[in-house]
Amino acid sequence: MNAETTAKHGPPSPLIAAEEAISALKAFDAIIDVRSPAEYAEDHLPGALNWPVLDNEERHRVGLLYKSSPFEARKIGAALVARNIARHIEAHAEPLSRNWRPLVYCWRGGQRSGAMTWFLGQIGFKSRQLQGGYKAYRAQVREALLTQPAGFEFHVLCGRTGSGKTRLLQTLAGLGAQVLDLEKLAAHRGSILGALPDQPQPSQKGFDTLLWQQLSQLDPSRPVFVESESRKIGQVRMPESMYEAMRASDHIYWLEMPGAARVELLLQDYAHFFERPDYFCAKLDALISMRGRERVQGWQALARAGDWGTVFAELMRDHYDPGYERSLAGHYPQLERARRIQLADGSAPCLHALALDLMAVKA
Repeated sequence: MNAETTAKHGPPSPLIAAEEAISALKAFDAIIDVRSPAEYAEDHLPGALNWPVLDNEERHRVGLLYKSSPFEARKIGAALVARNIARHIEAHAEPLSRNWRPLVYCWRGGQRSGAMTWFLGQIGFKSRQLQGGYKAYRAQVREALLTQPAGFEFHVLCGRTGSGKTRLLQTLAGLGAQVLDLEKLAAHRGSILGALPDQPQPSQKGFDTLLWQQLSQLDPSRPVFVESESRKIGQVRMPESMYEAMRASDHIYWLEMPGAARVELLLQDYAHFFERPDYFCAKLDALISMRGRERVQGWQALARAGDWGTVFAELMRDHYDPGYERSLAGHYPQLERARRIQLADGSAPCLHALALDLMAVKA
């Protein structure tokens, strides 16, 4: 664009369409989310930094005022936004070169991201503003997830609780196989005891973003190993397209392991309960309606006495196994044709040998 054209039409717009931006996220030097910390925590673009131009309390206060007086809200909001932008520039801009190229976004691609983009542009940075903001990005993710899973060949690992499915996934990943660990993305093991210690689950939007991002990094021409799951993993729900793609797989494996070895794995995986028996017992209260108060209280007594091996052996036999097998038969109608695999235990050599065997199977 020459000087005459620029003078006639003005500088090029910093706006960039969501589809174009999302397909080229790696081309930006940084992704700047200017929404409040609460909005950012619920979900954000992959790798985004949070430079809020209004914090949680400020956004709430300005929003309330806007309902009665938009003009007054804009005056107060403008002062707050300017001060906060100045703070971010002072904190972050000094080491950046003039060729720094950030992508800036807010909720709808409006005033908050527009203000930050303008300030950065005035400095001379090559800033771009995401048109439509997070809302447009979210729409792109939701649309992608409608069709993305169907493009992969999933190899689904099934098996009773404690049979080593997650460890097998980890071993496969370590050997270079493509793996989709849904429980890791959901930060939950998928049962009443499945919450991970000191690690909250992502929001539903956050889980969708993590799943979309993971699928985007996988090669559709290669198999993808995944653990069997129901529609919900803790409090997050799998997209129906993902559930159906797994359910339609022609590659189903049923892992079997002796009971004693399964109990040993459960004792390792749930060791965080040993120091918190009351917390464990409170979780078991959810089973009273299914297993009866007397039986659940018996398990709670064993836990408080420190007899964890008996607790998990009985939970496995009387709760997890019957429920899992009934549920799985409904999720995977082709389960009867699954390839049966015997694992002696959850040791590294056993898992390594099995992983190599699965990787050698031709699609």
